This record gives sequence, structure tokens and C-alpha cells, in this order.
Amino acid sequence: MIKKNRPVFLCGFMGCGKSTVGKLLAKKLGKEFIDLDEYIEQTEGMSIPDIFAQKGEPYFRSLESRLLGELPPSAGVVATGGGTLLKKENGDLAKASGTVVYIDAPFELCYDRIKDDPHRPIAVSSTREQLLERYEQRVPLYRENSDISVDGTGTPMMIAAEILK
Repeated sequence: MIKKNRPVFLCGFMGCGKSTVGKLLAKKLGKEFIDLDEYIEQTEGMSIPDIFAQKGEPYFRSLESRLLGELPPSAGVVATGGGTLLKKENGDLAKASGTVVYIDAPFELCYDRIKDDPHRPIAVSSTREQLLERYEQRVPLYRENSDISVDGTGTPMMIAAEILK
């Protein structure tokens, strides 16, 4: 159940549809949509691949945690990055602030969407096997750090409708 007048945080593996579903969900709710990765890029003044290359993943993860806690009050639906809610503290913060929804999409679906995307530094620098291992490590953490789970195999409209139920 979505907490009324509180943000909805979408989590899940890279390519599960957080941004696409988030935009639709925000429109249906009449709320502002924030893509945390885009918010990080705007705040830092550089792309995520550049942040990874110049400052490293630990810096990026620290920034991600800080900005998750500093989202504007207007944030109604937030698409978190694929790694944001792996940290218990981030999951706890999101749960305390609103409702966390895990979009449960199978690895093959996610992989087909991310395998050639240059804006995903982890995907670009990893083999299929490495990404599968990362996926398998992350899924239990997504489940643990979310309030509800939805099937990520439908269309974005179907997923948004399921979240609204």
C-alpha cells in the first residue's frame, strides 16, 4: 500500500524500468518525478560515467546516499539507481520517507536493455556473467529494502497500474 502524500521510491536492477515506470506513475499521481541518477548528474555537473571514471564508485555511492536524503520536498516519485537501495541505511531512509517499490524484472529482460548502454558504467565494463552475478547478489537486498514488490515483465503502464493497486 502506497503511503498517502509521501514519495514512492522505485528500486530494482539496471534496466528494470524504474525511470520509464516512474514517469508514468508520477503523471498518474499528479506528482513530480525525479530520476536520482539525473539529479546526481545535475548536482555534480558531470555524467555518471565521468563521476565513476574521475572520482570512482565509492565517491558516487557516498554522493548517492547524501542526495537521497536531500531530495526536494516536491519529490513524488523517485527512480533510484540500481545500487542505491543496496545499502540498508538508504533502504531505511526511503522506507521512513515513503513507500519503496521493487520492480522485479528477470535478468534477461534487464540485460537486453542495458548491455549496449554507454551511460551505464557498470554494465559497459562488465561481462554478461559478471552482471548476472551482480543481479543475483542484489535481488535479495532489493526485496529486503522494499515495502512491496511488483512484477516487472509487463508494459510500463501495467507496472504503474499494479503499483497504484
